[in-house]
Amino acid sequence: MKITLLMVGKTEEAYLREGISIYLNRLRHYIRLDFVEITELKNTRSLTQQQQKAKEAELILRKLLPTDQVILLDEKGVQVTSAQFSEFIDKKQLSSINNLVFVIGGPYGFDESVYQRANDKLALSKMTFSHQMVRFFFVEQLYRAFTILRGEPYHHV
Repeated sequence: MKITLLMVGKTEEAYLREGISIYLNRLRHYIRLDFVEITELKNTRSLTQQQQKAKEAELILRKLLPTDQVILLDEKGVQVTSAQFSEFIDKKQLSSINNLVFVIGGPYGFDESVYQRANDKLALSKMTFSHQMVRFFFVEQLYRAFTILRGEPYHHV
């Protein structure tokens, strides 16, 4: 199984890029992970939030294959513990999924068309974080999930 993290926009903050890079390097020992950034929309001042979400949805949906298992990182998603997330990853690995795609949307969330395409939704917290921070938190949690699955000492219960 391959995991793809599909995101709208770039990670601009150097400290977040560095942290993400550390966890991406660690994850190479466990899984093939693609980190895909979709170029942020330009000239959005003339667009409503809904129009912006619709345009981002077109870009997101173009990147997905029909066989992809799509998980939205979304405030409306199910909240799980790190251990539960590792179980979720384990179940996906044991199934016949070729590509598990986690999607981080733009500043206004997802268009309805993306919700319709999604197989699941996960929330990282009840709190709101910047989209750039969510990337860092997610790759850390993904790394944590694999260390839990391997019984490695990174995760302390």
